[in-house]
Amino acid sequence: MKRYHAGGALLAALIAACAAVARAGELADFNAAVETFSAHNRVAIGYLRAGNRDLAAVELERLRAAWAKVNERFAGKRPDAFAGNPLYGTVFTDIAARLVTADLMLDSGRPDAARAALAAIRDDLYNLRRSAGVAVLADCVRDANRAMDALMAYNRPALDWTKAETRFDIVAKAAIYDHELERCDSMADSATRSSPEFRRLIDGAKASLALIPQTIQARDADRLHRILIELRSFDNLLAFRYG
Repeated sequence: MKRYHAGGALLAALIAACAAVARAGELADFNAAVETFSAHNRVAIGYLRAGNRDLAAVELERLRAAWAKVNERFAGKRPDAFAGNPLYGTVFTDIAARLVTADLMLDSGRPDAARAALAAIRDDLYNLRRSAGVAVLADCVRDANRAMDALMAYNRPALDWTKAETRFDIVAKAAIYDHELERCDSMADSATRSSPEFRRLIDGAKASLALIPQTIQARDADRLHRILIELRSFDNLLAFRYG
């Protein structure tokens, strides 16, 4: 009898383990498919920002094809991580509508409106994953972008260096951005983390951040301006490539 119970318990444990692996695989497959879609979205947004409507139109075609694959596989069969999540179905509907809107706006000569529709897709996916506690690199990069936005508030010539709160706030905002970069670095998979492109952006931004304390000590607004412009460049490239 004891052997029977032990064997039954072992079998139940194996079944549970297999089920857990299957659930993890479903989420990994979902994230991979959405990332393929998001990569096309980033490129399309980049072309629209640069004013290249022809290449943007080509990328929109690829974007629609990538979304069709996500929709076909996951619209009716959501990963367990999103079970009961009311945003899941809404996001699928909204993204389909945004893709149509982007096409219409581009065809009518309104590339900025098309870009806004595609940018909203990034927000849709971010909010969905955040609501389910699902963390991916793209969302970390988005958080880093926001931290950089806050730091860029000090990209102005008329800084009152005599105010301690100004100096402290610059240091604090730089530290928050540095923390987000560290988080993104640790979150990236091994292939991404070791790639020359990713390392150049992460390490380059961190090297620029390291110059801020001595720049504040020197009260050099011009140098701070140059550092922030360099940081914004790294930040934009991170968003374009990984966000």
